[in-house]
Amino acid sequence: MGKPLPMALRKRVAAFVDEGNSNREASRHFRVSPKFVNDLMKLRAERGSLEPRRQGHGTGGGKLAAHADFVRQRMAENGDLT
Repeated sequence: MGKPLPMALRKRVAAFVDEGNSNREASRHFRVSPKFVNDLMKLRAERGSLEPRRQGHGTGGGKLAAHADFVRQRMAENGDLT
């Protein structure tokens, strides 16, 4: 997954739209996707902030978290999983 665009760009895009320009004009002017501008304006309306949402799946620990004990035990016994 890519990194969020910088806050400076987010602020400039939002200010451009606030000046009365359309979302599509902002996307052309700043060379970003129209979806980014639409999502940015929707984010600001919902949360009152331009900060990007957190990326990832939270603190689940990953797909192998449920098998961590088995993996550690197996590595301690054999030094290898294969």
